[in-house]
Amino acid sequence: MNGLSLPGVLLTTLRRYLGPYRGFLLTILLLKIVETIAALSLPTLNAGIINDGVVAGDTNKIWSLGAQMLAITVVQGSVAIVGAYLAARASMGLGRQMRKDIFGHVQRFNLEEVSRFGAPSLITRSTNDIQQIQMVVFMVATMMLMAPIILVGGTVMALRVDVPLSSLLLVLIPLLLAVVGVLAGRLLPRFRTMQDRIDRVNLVMREQIQGVRVIRAFVRQKERGEVFARANDELTDTSLRIGYLFALLFPSVTIIMNLASLGVMWFGGLRIGDGQMEVGDLTAFLNYMMHILFSVMIAVMLVTILPRAQVAAARFQEVMAVAPAIKAPARPLGLPEPS
Repeated sequence: MNGLSLPGVLLTTLRRYLGPYRGFLLTILLLKIVETIAALSLPTLNAGIINDGVVAGDTNKIWSLGAQMLAITVVQGSVAIVGAYLAARASMGLGRQMRKDIFGHVQRFNLEEVSRFGAPSLITRSTNDIQQIQMVVFMVATMMLMAPIILVGGTVMALRVDVPLSSLLLVLIPLLLAVVGVLAGRLLPRFRTMQDRIDRVNLVMREQIQGVRVIRAFVRQKERGEVFARANDELTDTSLRIGYLFALLFPSVTIIMNLASLGVMWFGGLRIGDGQMEVGDLTAFLNYMMHILFSVMIAVMLVTILPRAQVAAARFQEVMAVAPAIKAPARPLGLPEPS
């Protein structure tokens, strides 16, 4: 791809096709900031209910803080709905324009250029590959934008609640990032292989459908079945290998998150016993810890689809980079005047 890395190709593609939706993306970012602020304010209010309401036996305080939590929850839900709607508009619009461009570009190819990629591959690049990019755009707009805000905001709020207990973050976050980084590095080449093997299955199916009469006439059903079985087994094997990595990824993250909860409860309980922390503050800190780890979990979810989208963008740009050998003249000659 002219020296560009796969992430560079994906960014180039997104910059080009998301240009008309910059207003949508800016609005989504503002909405996600509001949503994140709302989410981070709820644990503090909940801690106030426990410390100042339940422990102190102040029913009015419980009702007051509870009403504030309800109002904030309504705001949080409302901005989430609007943000998801705008994200869907942007991602689906991007996919529509990409499909339009690649369809029009391929229409200008001659037979040699079509044969260079193969009709099945062109079909996959125009549908499945673009869907992968659409999914990444939607996931980033709806969830990934929140991750860094939650990570920073949750860390600040956790430090406000209890600084010594926040030292657990120095162990948990690098551990999560290390697990994600190792598995992500193994996913990328497998996703590239998977797209190629999807092309192969499409090719075999296309040959089978187009040549069905010839295959039956020469009694070649068994041989064609073996060809399809081989292509199908290769795709299945690649899919299983990716599935095995996913099977390691999510349980590993879940175990780390559960160990984090256990550590917070253990050391927080000791601090409560020493009178250095209140019960409501421990609940708030645990919620902030879960918010922080959830933001890393969102990054994990993006990691699972980003490598495939990077490969898909590279395959899309490979087609768009081919200049058709036969071009329509800028000023085509008209038909001769009838004599």
